[in-house]
Amino acid sequence: MTSKAVKTSKPASKEPSAFIKLYLIAYNAGQVAGWSYILWQLVNYYLLQGPEFRAQITLWDYTRLAVIIFQNAAFVEILNASFGLVKSNPVVTGFQVFSRMMVVVGVVMATPTGKVSPGLPIALFAWAITEIIRYGYYALNIIKVVPHFVVFLRYTTFIALYPIGVTGELLCFWWAQSYARENSVWSLVMPNKWNGTFSYYAFLWIVMLGYIPIFPQLYLHMFAQRRKILGGGAAVVSKKKTN
Repeated sequence: MTSKAVKTSKPASKEPSAFIKLYLIAYNAGQVAGWSYILWQLVNYYLLQGPEFRAQITLWDYTRLAVIIFQNAAFVEILNASFGLVKSNPVVTGFQVFSRMMVVVGVVMATPTGKVSPGLPIALFAWAITEIIRYGYYALNIIKVVPHFVVFLRYTTFIALYPIGVTGELLCFWWAQSYARENSVWSLVMPNKWNGTFSYYAFLWIVMLGYIPIFPQLYLHMFAQRRKILGGGAAVVSKKKTN
């Protein structure tokens, strides 16, 4: 009996310190507040304001500061995962964060066409709802008070929002590459003192084509997580009933 108990028992996972918990709660709560503000900006820009307002300022100029701050703040997630402060996979987290940071910094901020792409409001809408739910879930999970509807939203809304967000991102890339094709921006041509070359236009296409193998893997990873969190409980209950 003793040896059997030893084999089946699992080592208890180490609880993070109170300071780390406080830091993670503050970070996630701050991101919820930030993305809630961005979502309000979207609603205000398209639904509450009239055409005269939108004629005076572009969506990017209206949301720029908040998007730059809170989207680039997601880089902290890679550090949190790398240092073991959270259980997230740092590689998966890195891909997710890089794609969005690339859209903000490497596409929208880098080109005038990216700023007016029809993909920008699509991406911001999907990002905002996703992040409000995701960071809210993380914050509540730290204090171990997560309502079931929050868990359901966390592992269900991605089914629609993930493809919507990727569509918006790729549209931003498409608008940016058209500008990069006609203008040699952010590129390095020979000859130069570094004796090297870099094509921003080619780089955009490489990143866009990278969505083909990477997106399905990340999308399927989320479905696997959904089965584990939402589907696992049902399977256990069913198994208990049959026994």
